[in-house]
Amino acid sequence: MAVAPAVLVLLYYYNQDKAKPEPKGLITKVFFLGFASIIPAIIIELILDAVAEAILFLPIIYFFIKSFIVAGFVEESLKLFVVKQFAYKDAHFDEVMDGIVYAVVASMGFACFENVLYVTGGGWTLALLRAFTAVPLHAVASGIMGYYIGKAKFAQTKSDETSLIFKGLLIAVLIHGAYDFFLFSMPVLGDAVGLLVIPIIVGSFFFLKKKIKLAIAEDVSEGRTTEEYTLSRLMPLPGTVQNFSKMSRTELYRHLEMERMHRQIHGMTQPKSQPQTFKEELEKQIENESIIPRESQKSKQVGLDMEGEK
Repeated sequence: MAVAPAVLVLLYYYNQDKAKPEPKGLITKVFFLGFASIIPAIIIELILDAVAEAILFLPIIYFFIKSFIVAGFVEESLKLFVVKQFAYKDAHFDEVMDGIVYAVVASMGFACFENVLYVTGGGWTLALLRAFTAVPLHAVASGIMGYYIGKAKFAQTKSDETSLIFKGLLIAVLIHGAYDFFLFSMPVLGDAVGLLVIPIIVGSFFFLKKKIKLAIAEDVSEGRTTEEYTLSRLMPLPGTVQNFSKMSRTELYRHLEMERMHRQIHGMTQPKSQPQTFKEELEKQIENESIIPRESQKSKQVGLDMEGEK
């Protein structure tokens, strides 16, 4: 019960990376490193919490520091460290989507250990509650950070890379901190405040879902995915109606080339008895769709007549 929620969430996000799934060996490594990262987290948090207790007479400020710095910043920084040191430089980290996957995996390792500790002290009721709150919260906060880690991997400059990683960490800390703050402050602000964690989790989930779509779109457009996956994402199936009149000549070449590749991949190549070059196929399709302006066709015909006279 303590481990299952983290594993299920991990599998959900792992399966989002359909283009080039990450090697299970590296996934396992990052998971257990995330699992182990709770040890330094506990040590650091105990030290910082002891310092923060100096302002216990100001409970709201104390809860704010405990939520955003002691818990949020420390825990998300350790997850970032695991991804940056043990996955970021690996050759398999070759898509923006990979940043999301590895960050979620590290966070689920962390959440798994954390759940074991809470179940030991609070029982199965607490474990069930955390399965629908804390575990998905860890996943979405770190997953959003992972999107920016993935973007950073392909940044043009070192400053852009640093800026993207910092942005991801900041967003993760804010989400994580807000969640903890509303829970910690319930004794002072009332139990109803705790209900605010629900929109935080739900909103963050859909925000991450949007980031996953953006990551996949960028990976496809930059050619980081496999050829077959790229075709399945970018090109309608052969035979579907295309509005060629709105395509540039370059786009037409690209479209027909992708159709040709699609046929090759799926064993739908043209018979050898009917050879046709790609350019001929393009010209024929352009002519069929009548997208060449009449003036251009007329000019082309005049040019051919002049050549015939010569």
